[in-house]
Amino acid sequence: MSDAAAPLTLQWCEWLAHSWLGTAMRTSRWGFAVTEMVHLLALAIVGGGMLVVALRAGGRLLGERPLHRVVQDFAPWIGSGLLVSVLSGALLFADGPLRYYANGAFRTKLVLMVVALALGAVALRAARREAAGAASPVALRLAVVFDATL
Repeated sequence: MSDAAAPLTLQWCEWLAHSWLGTAMRTSRWGFAVTEMVHLLALAIVGGGMLVVALRAGGRLLGERPLHRVVQDFAPWIGSGLLVSVLSGALLFADGPLRYYANGAFRTKLVLMVVALALGAVALRAARREAAGAASPVALRLAVVFDATL
């Protein structure tokens, strides 16, 4: 992070910590626990969907179904789980933004999440191209397998 961006990001985290959302998450008796359960369930849906797609890409599961069909079938589940996990993650972040601001593991998680999203987008694009007969199944398999390993 550049030196110029750091104070702005720190100021934003301080603002969030004192905002109504940050205060509500910190003071709620059940807010953090319920949000964490929703977050973990959403991550399980994303991970499970990616695992099924990766196993199909590796030829270990659903061998009779074309890979692009499996990707199309699981994309809504993975996308919905991702949306819920990002929203619930934002609520969890609001509980202690200053704590997360200095946490290297949290920053690494965000970087890996961006990489996984990019690879997921590549896999979805390759699946659409394969369905249209324009892409090599190898490109799709590689994108899916690399995304699932994150």
